[in-house]
Amino acid sequence: MQATIQRLHMSGSDVEIATPIIVTNESHRFLVAEQLREIGIEHAQIILEPEGKNTAPALCLAALHIQQMDPEGLMLVMPADHVIQNQALFLEAIISGIEYTNDNSLVTFGIVPSHAETGYGYIKQGKALQKNIYTINSFVEKPDSKTAESYVASGDYVWNSGLFLFSAKTWLNAVKYFRLDIYESTTTAYKTKASDLDFIRVNSDLFKACPSESIDYAVMEHVTDDDDSTNFSGVVVALDAGWSDVGSWDSLWSISDKDANGNVLKGDVFLDETKNSMVIAEGRMVSVIGLTDIIVIETADAIMVAEKTASQAVKRIVKQLADKNRQEIISHSKVYRPWGHYESIDNGARFQVKRIVVNPNARLSLQKHHHRAEHWIVVTGTAKVTKGEEEFLLSENQSTYIPLGVMHRLENPGSIPLEIIEVQSGSYLGEDDIVRYDDEYGRDS
Repeated sequence: MQATIQRLHMSGSDVEIATPIIVTNESHRFLVAEQLREIGIEHAQIILEPEGKNTAPALCLAALHIQQMDPEGLMLVMPADHVIQNQALFLEAIISGIEYTNDNSLVTFGIVPSHAETGYGYIKQGKALQKNIYTINSFVEKPDSKTAESYVASGDYVWNSGLFLFSAKTWLNAVKYFRLDIYESTTTAYKTKASDLDFIRVNSDLFKACPSESIDYAVMEHVTDDDDSTNFSGVVVALDAGWSDVGSWDSLWSISDKDANGNVLKGDVFLDETKNSMVIAEGRMVSVIGLTDIIVIETADAIMVAEKTASQAVKRIVKQLADKNRQEIISHSKVYRPWGHYESIDNGARFQVKRIVVNPNARLSLQKHHHRAEHWIVVTGTAKVTKGEEEFLLSENQSTYIPLGVMHRLENPGSIPLEIIEVQSGSYLGEDDIVRYDDEYGRDS
């Protein structure tokens, strides 16, 4: 996501680029905010979806927000899971597409295929408008291997990238024309939005009632040469800039730097007789012996081992986890909050140990717990502690004890991150055992 946002800010062109608008699920809000903070992006607009409804409704929310700021504003739609290796060619293609955003035109960017890929949809190019720019003849679904080979051999097809460019007004008019139900649902949900810190919350009940649909099915497949009955037209810009949709571990392996044996390695990894594999170790040492074409991903809360070609099947494992109500599908061991993040280090029947990092000049809510007590030990930085009627500072290697039921607050008054170790003890250690009395982030639970 960081690379996607920074992709436009390396341009030497005269194109005016606004602060980014990110549409994301509500549960990802603090993670997104932290990623933006890390790269110094301020005043970004983060629109929260209470429930995923595919890409067409998400785009409507962004377009409605853009229209409020600039009625003639253009929107460049960039999924956050793409890699583009040739930045200059990408920006050239974007700029060349701008002149086609007038007169109810919707621009998409098709990737010049490097091989007969069966995992992508394709766009058949229509009439040539200028070099690398065509009308859209048709969209085609993911083909079988033989059909994909014929597409590539013909030179008339490009991969459907999911990158789009059009004015917010044109997009909304097109959705209103082709899918009035989506337009009405998203418009009413947006009109009753509320601001929450840096986040924009749309009306949850109204948005959840919106149909779920993709950009292509809702609009783009109707703006082709085969259908000239509307006032809308489609344009595809052929893009050859080292693009990859990093939708699987296999695709990430294919674009990464490899060692002499074709392996992609990150972290504390040791191999023997292993080839063409990806091994990522985030916390522990990982060793792999005598294997080929595998993916091994070690994180704080889970380890995945898969054949490289089967790595997209992780969704079936996720379904199994969901069926068993496993916590891993809801949250990672590192959890982001508006003030920083915390990470579970160890836990048992009546205790839990966390590493808590509080950003400079940030503070947690004033709160208490009914079922647990807490010990705080400062590792780095300075902590300002409220405990009952007391208020005091703690520096490195100092600690304090918060008894069960006592109101308390943790703050970082310094200019560097505050890191503490928190040891919880009690009969119940769930995150819902928090009674908030004051919270500058507007949380009530």
